[in-house]
Amino acid sequence: MHQNRRTMIGIILVVVTLMTVLLVMSRRVSSRLEAGESQIAVLTEQTRAERQRTEDIGQLQQNMQSDEYKEQVAKDKLGLVRDGEIIFKESDK
Repeated sequence: MHQNRRTMIGIILVVVTLMTVLLVMSRRVSSRLEAGESQIAVLTEQTRAERQRTEDIGQLQQNMQSDEYKEQVAKDKLGLVRDGEIIFKESDK
């Protein structure tokens, strides 16, 4: 009878120890999972922003190939005009 009681106490101690270890490990795994989910959210937003940026660059590149864009740059940056065009400038006064 005394031996059975010691065996039961030993089994209970082992079970309690295992449950404690499992609880600690599950909390660690849970926190790592939350950190991973947070990182996924950040990376998803960065991916969306980069896709939008890529699309904007593509549109700008397409725009830069147009004759209107080239003409506007020639006028604004280089001061060029078409034949017969007259430029009016505001006076500083």
